[in-house]
Amino acid sequence: MSGQAFDVSEGDVNLSPLRADWRQQLDDETRRILDADAAAFLHQSLSTPCLDVIESAQGATLVDTQGRRILDFHGNSVHQLGHGHPEIVAAIKAQLDILPFCPRRYTNRTAIALAQKLGALAQGDLSKVLFAPSGAAAISMALKLARVATGRHKTLSMWDAFHGANLDTISVGGEALFRRDLGPMMPGTEHLPPLHLAARFFGADRPFERFADYIDYVLGVQGDVAALLAEPMRWTTVEPPPTGFWASVRASCTRHGTLLIFDEIPACLARTGTMFATEQTGAVPDILVIGKGLGGGIMPMAAIIADKALDCAPHTALGHYTHEKSPVGCAAALATIEVIERENLVARAGELGLRGMSLLNVLKARHTCVADVRNLGCYFGVEICSAKGESANALADRVLYAALARGLSFKVGGGNVVTLCPPLTIAHDEFDQAFTIFDAALTDATA
Repeated sequence: MSGQAFDVSEGDVNLSPLRADWRQQLDDETRRILDADAAAFLHQSLSTPCLDVIESAQGATLVDTQGRRILDFHGNSVHQLGHGHPEIVAAIKAQLDILPFCPRRYTNRTAIALAQKLGALAQGDLSKVLFAPSGAAAISMALKLARVATGRHKTLSMWDAFHGANLDTISVGGEALFRRDLGPMMPGTEHLPPLHLAARFFGADRPFERFADYIDYVLGVQGDVAALLAEPMRWTTVEPPPTGFWASVRASCTRHGTLLIFDEIPACLARTGTMFATEQTGAVPDILVIGKGLGGGIMPMAAIIADKALDCAPHTALGHYTHEKSPVGCAAALATIEVIERENLVARAGELGLRGMSLLNVLKARHTCVADVRNLGCYFGVEICSAKGESANALADRVLYAALARGLSFKVGGGNVVTLCPPLTIAHDEFDQAFTIFDAALTDATA
């Protein structure tokens, strides 16, 4: 069974053939808790039934019920500062003592300070902010704002992209796992090929230039597209954008009256070696959507940062969330940004990126199952290829469980791309240890 392939656009599913084998090595107490979890929660792919039970977490390390220590190079991309950073915890506790909740229609100093800070950090005229309790909710707000601002409703986005798991966000998203068998999607959502298949659809000669020209054609001939929504880089498979591509698309959007929305929810705030990944694209979007690490790895926080010219919907409820200006969430976010700036974690992401790529290139030379290694700052992708008659997806799954057994957790994206996403605060010895474990897991998986 362990050699079976499973065709999903997102890897790391909880129904893979190796999951049963993993469960057998867990102790009775862990299995009892997992059974209680499975009985209490609706089952869904990528989640319940769960993999293990975590009892505590600190820095780069998770500790499970059996006392095993696991280096967390997954973290759902929220842990730029690691788990339980003391300054984030202290900021949350202090805010709880002063103002734990702010009812809608009222504001508070902490929320204003965070909005001002994000506006100051973002590029160009991106200075008007709205908060949301999740990245998917923030994408929804951006889509609403684009409709109001342009008077149009159509969107253009990419197949294979992920923008959240809500019905509207899977409509603009393009991962089959989240769309399959769910019936009609939101109308007006049109899709483009994913960037990594540009050569397949537009030819090997200047494929990205031709792709950008095709987007310009679509926007022009349609004439009614409210927004082009895209990941500035493909987060799930860690594919940095081609040079000049987004600058060309930016010009097309401006020419045709279409808003450009960048979704960098998974990697905002320093991880890519700049505070925002968009800084490396040569294009300033009309709306930037951020989330995940914004809450310091503790509070659920997301936001849109929009061009000030888009403050045009005073009579429309764009978000209207109960926790719209959460004092506690905003305190966590402000503390997160303060730590990033004081400890110069933008530069450290670049330094760790160089260190990690040096280690990964050694592994690529050593293991024939590694087809490619890539990064943007401290965000790494390792593409696994088929070996010995086993599909790339099945082999990547085998690598995942081999690494877990040795104490390293990561995500598999796109079915066969290992994504390594450590805290930016990780010590060098822990960082290097993770790559040593990964090396051994590749050996185990191909033995």
